[in-house]
Amino acid sequence: MSQRHTIPPAARLGGELISAQVVEQLARELKTGSYAACTRLPAEVELAETLGVSRTVVRDALSELEREGYIERVRGIGTVLNRDVIALENRLDQKLEFYNMIKARGLAPRSDHLQLTRQKADDALAKSLDIAPGETVLWVCKRVLAGDTPVIYSTDVMPLSLFEGKRPEDLDFSAPVFEVLHAATGLQTTSTVAHLQAVVGDGAIRRLLGLNQEKALLRLEEICYSRLCRPVLHCFTYYTDFFDFSIVRKLLY
Repeated sequence: MSQRHTIPPAARLGGELISAQVVEQLARELKTGSYAACTRLPAEVELAETLGVSRTVVRDALSELEREGYIERVRGIGTVLNRDVIALENRLDQKLEFYNMIKARGLAPRSDHLQLTRQKADDALAKSLDIAPGETVLWVCKRVLAGDTPVIYSTDVMPLSLFEGKRPEDLDFSAPVFEVLHAATGLQTTSTVAHLQAVVGDGAIRRLLGLNQEKALLRLEEICYSRLCRPVLHCFTYYTDFFDFSIVRKLLY
């Protein structure tokens, strides 16, 4: 008889659960919790009982975990775990929050050289944010450090109209921009479209990051969407080689 890996009662999830919460819960259990030593997950009915949710919710969560490469469901065999994928950190195919990545390295994240400016959106920026050309946007630029080491320079651009008359200059944009935006506007980013490019970067950014002439930067340009596919942020983030990113790709036949 296989051993049952029950999630502790304190971690059980209530009746208002949505599948996204189950995905998050199971991902934690796969990495460091009840299923960390397993090669397969229990049957759907057992998972539903353990989590206190319906089989439909469990099935939806497993579909998402399979899309992310953590598991593979095989008829007649069950739900097989991909331990190599589960062990990956800093996946570029998932939503990144660089403060958490720095903390995962055992270092304290902080930011400086914070600048907030209001500008008029040009045609390209207006198109990316689905606003009218000339509409006012807020530019938030800052350097991020891991301990005392500069590791990131970020620029986040968002429509001023998101703040509905509030003064964004009164907000603490030294915190992660997704958290600030959610707290101030109620909007939560759910997906991004990202473009990656190895770049030299301009001189000012290179000086702030303390780069020598041999070092390149990874630029991640993202358009971030809230629910109902609403673009809310256009971000330009420059990463030094402090970070080691991974990506899970599925082959299409």
